[in-house]
Amino acid sequence: MDINYELYKVFYYVATSLSFSDASKKLFISQSAVSQSIKTLEKKLGQPLFIRSTKKVQLTPAGLTLLKHVKPAMNLLARGESQLLDASTLGFGQLHIGASDTICRYFLVPYLEEFHRKFPNVPIKVTNATSIRCVELLDQRKVDLIVTNYPNAYLNHDYIQKPVLRFADAFIASPDAYPFIDQEFSLRDLQKYPLMTLDRNSTTSEFLHNLFLQHQLDLIPEIELSSNDLLIDLARIGLGIAFIPDYCLARDSRGLFKLKIKDKLPYRQLVASANTMFPISASTEAFLDLLPEI
Repeated sequence: MDINYELYKVFYYVATSLSFSDASKKLFISQSAVSQSIKTLEKKLGQPLFIRSTKKVQLTPAGLTLLKHVKPAMNLLARGESQLLDASTLGFGQLHIGASDTICRYFLVPYLEEFHRKFPNVPIKVTNATSIRCVELLDQRKVDLIVTNYPNAYLNHDYIQKPVLRFADAFIASPDAYPFIDQEFSLRDLQKYPLMTLDRNSTTSEFLHNLFLQHQLDLIPEIELSSNDLLIDLARIGLGIAFIPDYCLARDSRGLFKLKIKDKLPYRQLVASANTMFPISASTEAFLDLLPEI
């Protein structure tokens, strides 16, 4: 079917803003031109894409389906344009990395510093998101590379997967609030105490919940947060027992101790991943080469 790209472009802006007026402003065309483009596209596709009312605009099921395909295509075109423009002026292109704030702070910083020192003219962009959200960004080609906790059930196994760090998780607490330094605990024992974890929208929380399920136990955290640093701070003042990756304690473990756990906790990894469904930029390859391989 021969449909002009501009019609899909107009559809994308209306579908993502759910506003004909906002789309017209972003596209620098009149609102009537936006409306006419959508009508033309609907006619060519033979079905309505939007439900229009005086108060709001909504996508029809057909519109939602089309957006799932148009959105990654638009992102891919934008990334291609960006890489070509960057390559023509810098010779190397931008590097865009997705990673959680914890991974950025406790793992990535020295490698970002080294990359910047070697390639000072290459712009570096970092998007903070959970490991689960980072996979979505990589699928949509909104980032060149992600560093994620692994196992990660959402990560495409066909992508590049370079293990860069092997780590253990730990239950930590304040010895003043929980004087158990020499005591061993089973996971069942830990259910008696207030547990603090990352929120459910994280691979670390998912890992811990699955671990408890494997031992036929329910995990009901007392506190769920979006930051490992906050978990450490709250553990330090005695609000509970926190579950964190052990590399988070590399800088400062004062006022805290790791609980001895009878049930062996499996090791996990940090993995650098790139989407092989699209060309890998020179800057992405260079950064991957900088990272260690375990």
